[in-house]
Parts: sequence; structure tokens; C-alpha cells
Amino acid sequence: MPIRYKSADESRVVISELMLPSHSNFSGKIHGGYVLSLLDQIAFACASKHSRAYCVTASVDTVDFLNPIEVGELVTMRASINYVGRTSMVVGIRVEAENIQTGTVKHCNSSYFTMVARDDDGKGVEVDGLILDDITAIKRFLKALKRIEMKRKRREEFDHEDFVPSDYLADLEKYKVKVTCTDTL
Repeated sequence: MPIRYKSADESRVVISELMLPSHSNFSGKIHGGYVLSLLDQIAFACASKHSRAYCVTASVDTVDFLNPIEVGELVTMRASINYVGRTSMVVGIRVEAENIQTGTVKHCNSSYFTMVARDDDGKGVEVDGLILDDITAIKRFLKALKRIEMKRKRREEFDHEDFVPSDYLADLEKYKVKVTCTDTL
């Protein structure tokens, strides 16, 4: 069966929602947990649209909260497929908040969700390829590759049985920590 390819535009999803007092935290700003819930929903929609399958969240690689969102602002989230693997996709999401009285728009959040396509039995489903049709699409794909590689290297470096903490004690000296573990020597 030949590989089918889609551009990011074909699966892009945009949602907007007015932020209500019920979405706020104790300081009167929109609660980060509420924003994360919306991010997960749009990541699901974008990945499902690309793969034409049910998708689950495998990981959230980055969530950078850049500016607070205020009650009464209109939040717009734009999601697109930045990377595809065999059954996985990285969905990049940009969050902006608009003061609807002044028209001022601010970038509030950037996030990267890794989603995996599943069939009815919970097994991985092969996803369509991705057409990289401009420089931005190429950059997004390459940046996703770098994040995946960095994550793999971290796992290899720290999540193995031969890990020797004493090899890293000098790295810890500039931080506000006190190492009392006797296994490090």
C-alpha cells in the first residue's frame, strides 16, 4: 500500500474560547490546568484529523507559559502536525490571548504534544506522511527530531543500571543542593 502524504494545513485545527471567571485560579488568572486541558483536546483533534484514527497522548514534551491569560480574554489555539513517525505525531500548539476591548494580542503558550494513533484494539496505527511545503514546516520537523533525540540521550545517560552519581557531583556544586546520599562515593 503506497504511503499517503498530507500537508500540515490539511490537519490544522484552530479553536477560540472566551475565558470565564470559572476558569481562573486564586490570583485571578486563567488556571494553567484549564489551559492544559484545552491543549490536550486540540492536540487530540489535530492528530486524529491527520491520522483518521483515535489518538492518545503519549507525552507532553514542552509547555512554556509565557504570559498570563486574563478573565475576559479570547484565547485562540492553533495546532498543526510538526512531525510524523510510524504511529506517532508531534503536534505543535500556539496559544494567543486577545483583549477583545483593545484588540491587543499576546503569545501566551507554546506546547508540543506527542500523540499516538490507535485502532479499536488499542494497537498502533500507521499514520500518513507529512508534506514539508515551506521553510517553517522543515524547521518544525527538524526541531521535533532534535527534541526526540535529546529525550533519547537523557534516557540513555540517566536511566541505565551503570549510572554512577559521583560522575556528576561537580555538576551539582553550582546548585542549591546538599548531597547526603552515601551511594554516590
